[in-house]
Amino acid sequence: MMKHIEDTHSPDGRDFDVKPLLHTIEDIVHRAPAAIPGHLHGGQAQAHLEALEEKVPHSGLSEILNYLAYPIHRISMELICKCANKEDPHSTTIALLHSLTTYAWDTKVAITFAAFAQQYGEFWLLVQQYPTNPLAKSVAIIKELPEIMERTDVLKPKFDAISDLINKMLDVTKCIIEFRDIRTSHHQYAITQELEMLINTAHISTAAYWTIRAAVMCAAIILNLIATGHEYMSTTSETWEISSLAHKLANILDLLRKVLNQCYQKIEEKRQHDAFEALLRLLRTPHIDNMKILSILIYSKDDQLPLFDGTHKRRVSLDVLRRKHVLLLLSDLDIAAEELFILHHMYAESKAQPSRPESNYEVVWIPVVDKRVTTWTEEKQMKFEQVQASMPWYSVAHPSMIDPAVIRYIKEIWGFNKKPQLVVLDPQGKETNNNAYHMLWIWGSLAFPFTKAREEALWREQTWNIELLADSIDQNIFTWIGEGKCICLYGGEDIEWIRAFTTATRAVANAARIPLEMLYVGKRNPKERVRKNSAIIQVENLSHVVQDQTLIWFFWERLESMWHSRTQQDIPGETDPILQEIVTILSYDGSDQGWAVFSRGLAEMTRGKGDLMVQVMRGFERWKHEVTDITEFVPSVDRQLRALHTPHHCTRLILPGTTGHIPERVVCAECSRPMEKFIMYSCCID
Repeated sequence: MMKHIEDTHSPDGRDFDVKPLLHTIEDIVHRAPAAIPGHLHGGQAQAHLEALEEKVPHSGLSEILNYLAYPIHRISMELICKCANKEDPHSTTIALLHSLTTYAWDTKVAITFAAFAQQYGEFWLLVQQYPTNPLAKSVAIIKELPEIMERTDVLKPKFDAISDLINKMLDVTKCIIEFRDIRTSHHQYAITQELEMLINTAHISTAAYWTIRAAVMCAAIILNLIATGHEYMSTTSETWEISSLAHKLANILDLLRKVLNQCYQKIEEKRQHDAFEALLRLLRTPHIDNMKILSILIYSKDDQLPLFDGTHKRRVSLDVLRRKHVLLLLSDLDIAAEELFILHHMYAESKAQPSRPESNYEVVWIPVVDKRVTTWTEEKQMKFEQVQASMPWYSVAHPSMIDPAVIRYIKEIWGFNKKPQLVVLDPQGKETNNNAYHMLWIWGSLAFPFTKAREEALWREQTWNIELLADSIDQNIFTWIGEGKCICLYGGEDIEWIRAFTTATRAVANAARIPLEMLYVGKRNPKERVRKNSAIIQVENLSHVVQDQTLIWFFWERLESMWHSRTQQDIPGETDPILQEIVTILSYDGSDQGWAVFSRGLAEMTRGKGDLMVQVMRGFERWKHEVTDITEFVPSVDRQLRALHTPHHCTRLILPGTTGHIPERVVCAECSRPMEKFIMYSCCID
């Protein structure tokens, strides 16, 4: 049969956009069943017809009918003749295909469908008009329609079955036309050979054959009904044929839709590939300002204002960023409240004195939402608006303004992986740092303009001291440094160890008459236990505590940022004293023990694990002779800790799984051997 169908096809290359004709066909076949008593009722019928009224476009219809009106009339006459002669449906269908040999498949189907719709519409128009229109009544009498309609209770199942079959014909026809559109409208994205092979799997010629055959069947039933009038009898074979055709078209429709989806997927993949390649080329090209780059990264549709100004709560254009340093804040919708709090504080601090050079930058939040894997829901919209409202800087007005190609670039080139990033663009739109987050966390706006060169320069000037470690988690630290006091930072979760350590240390300080201040910094991701510890420490007056839990979180996040930043410097880990100290403190947090750091001024520091620290403090009688004044205290503690050091140890450095860049080689701070790498899943509930 396939060969017979293909043998009828000899197109002359003419291409017609038959969608306006199809809209008219759809209008006819959807309005006609409204005349069937009980098919649609009351308000439902009215709403359905009003929807059709809005849907039917007449644009282009006259033009297409100039070419196809005669073929439609000719096929209509051929349908009447062949049905009158009771030719079998297959022969009639093949004959019609021969008559339409020079047309494309979608045009063949549209012409035949229009020819049938004309007959179908005329039949139901008489049914609708004969009770009220004298002319229609006279014509209907000749066609014996009043007698036919008296039997609607018997004929209604037949009309419903035909209506259902017509709807399937309509859906299949739409799909066939979509394939035509793919070939003509999307050629610029077509992977020509691959896409053509994919379209061929849809067997469009077969779909066209069965759609035309269904039109032949429906036409035969309507014409037979008119011809026989009240004598019309529905046969079993006729009922079976309608059911069989409906089932056949349903299966064809499933295949067509499946292949269409695959085609659109291929087209979208090609479009995104081309957009991604264009983005790569654009970002490598020098520009006189940053407008071109920003307009590609943040796509504004229909001249919409693409940015939301978080300070003034209004939409603005990209011009507010022209020739400025721009920090693109990349994150998903689940950015932590702590991160937003610290960023807000740093941003406000930098903008407090706008005349300073380091204040000459703007932040833009880019919500990284991959629409290919994430369905945008009302809940996500509310979450987006909630996060956006909490930001004082600029943000993209809506995630839909970020093209999938840009999302791919953010993930593949900038390496985004859930953890927030700050990508730096200079006033010409050139990327100068694909993640300045760590710089901002460590040095704040002092890191401006946030380039790799600036990062290297800051590290060259840096030494390991209490100021680098603690920064601004407690303003008292700078006062204590200025007063020349010894400072102890300590952490851990075991409240019994905290009591033992603080009591022993306070006793040593009193005995040696050393001015000492102690500050509890908890653990990474402070939970209820750390909060309870802080409360107990305050009630029992054991030491100072960091008042804001967010600042405890920031202490550890900042320390982790130091590790990331330092590991990217061109310094071997085993010869980098600053990195070794960072790893040591982080490894303390990875253990179940407490720990402590002692410091005086910006030069003297020592640190140790909790059990050793308690042991050293409780053994003060053995080494008190070394502490003749405050300058000897920290060096003496350091010597005592080194004396207790043993080669046996188990050091754990735990980093979050979304932490981004992970070096292949990390050396142990205790023994300088390469550490083994493990994957750990953890769930800790207080």
